[in-house]
Amino acid sequence: MKQIHSYWAYIAVLILIFAFINAVLGMVKKKSFTDKDLRISLFALIVMHIQLLIGLGWYFMSPWFKALKDVGMGEAMKDAQLRLFAVEHPTMMILGIVFITIGWSKHKKKTTDIGKFKTIMVFYGIGLFFVLSRMPWKQWLGL
Repeated sequence: MKQIHSYWAYIAVLILIFAFINAVLGMVKKKSFTDKDLRISLFALIVMHIQLLIGLGWYFMSPWFKALKDVGMGEAMKDAQLRLFAVEHPTMMILGIVFITIGWSKHKKKTTDIGKFKTIMVFYGIGLFFVLSRMPWKQWLGL
């Protein structure tokens, strides 16, 4: 499960970055929000939600969750690595996906192309920031 979560993360982050850049370029170039743009944003949303489900499955099977249960939240917060994997990473990933989901929902209510691109750009950008902020980079990149 851990390997699936890690490998799917590469796909999820790349597609999220692509959707964010697409929204930035669409806004800057004042493009029309086409079906292609809609699909890119939707695909990023779906891939991130799949990653969330895989991540939640892995989380409850992980040694980090067991350690958190064993030592308690107070002790977990004193251990930087345990805090990252058991608290910070899951919390920030969930927040990131919440912002992406809000962005998807809000963009549908916008009536202008710029409004759609801007909404996707802002909310997917915040989501991307949260995701990138608490990625376990050393483990993920094999450092």
